[in-house]
Amino acid sequence: MNATTLAGQYFAMWNEADADARSAIISKTWAPEGSFVDPSFEVSGYDGLNKLVGTAQQMFPGHAFSVTGEIQEHHNRLRWTWHLAAEGQEPVAGGTDVVTLAPDGRIHEVIGFLDFAPAH
Repeated sequence: MNATTLAGQYFAMWNEADADARSAIISKTWAPEGSFVDPSFEVSGYDGLNKLVGTAQQMFPGHAFSVTGEIQEHHNRLRWTWHLAAEGQEPVAGGTDVVTLAPDGRIHEVIGFLDFAPAH
């Protein structure tokens, strides 16, 4: 899977409302021990990732994640920036993710940094 395809699957996971469909995306895109950490969350494994996305969707109903700019790649690492916005609206959050790939090309780890986000 190339970097653009992998990023597309990653953002499809964040935007998929159906937990079963999301689970299928996760197992195709993430290594079984895959982990995600950002300032607000730290999860690992398929169930943890699925629950994380469900929680984010509950926090921001009607919003979708999208990649912004170019996807950078070197060795087994990727970096991309993203926004979270409702359709036709200004983004409410944005950040940068640094991704480490597993030997099979799936995501092993995502470390997220928030560039801007609503105050909680």
